Amino acid sequence: FWFPEAQFGCAPGVLRTKVGFTGGKKKGPTYYSLGDHTETIEIHYDPDVTSYTDLLKLFWENHDPTRCASRQYMSAIFYHSDEQKTQAEESKEQEQSKRSKKIQTKIAQAETFYNAEDYHQKYLLRQQRDILQALNLTDEELIKSHIACRLNGYCGGYGKMDELEKELSLFNLPSRIQDRLRAIVSRGNLY
Repeated sequence: FWFPEAQFGCAPGVLRTKVGFTGGKKKGPTYYSLGDHTETIEIHYDPDVTSYTDLLKLFWENHDPTRCASRQYMSAIFYHSDEQKTQAEESKEQEQSKRSKKIQTKIAQAETFYNAEDYHQKYLLRQQRDILQALNLTDEELIKSHIACRLNGYCGGYGKMDELEKELSLFNLPSRIQDRLRAIVSRGNLY
């Protein structure tokens, strides 16, 4: 469902993520009225900490790009610059050289990004109501929050315990919530 948002949420240098739709012509798409858009993740990152190439590596490692899918669920990279386009195309070629099946991933210029409905944002974090309540954020703040982005990843079991321990003091959460996060991360990737 929206688990890739969580996978990227724990990546070093990722500042925030949000889920939504892009690549189509329909104005104001929604999950139940998507038109010709593709479900996507918008990732904001700190280039001093991570690179676009690193994010592309995560992209290729965390899904099957050879699977044929409808436009709604297709594998796609939407680039924002000529440099990103070149890097995406080169990474696709490198990835193809490792596989016998043809990669189906489309590479296209980013267009208008429409946010998915609030209940899709930080989906795995939303499943942990006690942690979500401790953040005390509005839906709009949740989408923009770096901490919510990181916690969404940890709630999916995508982060490592040593990374969580380094960040816990920054999250300013009660000790019972910190212990809850430790328990989630110790179980590992749930999806």
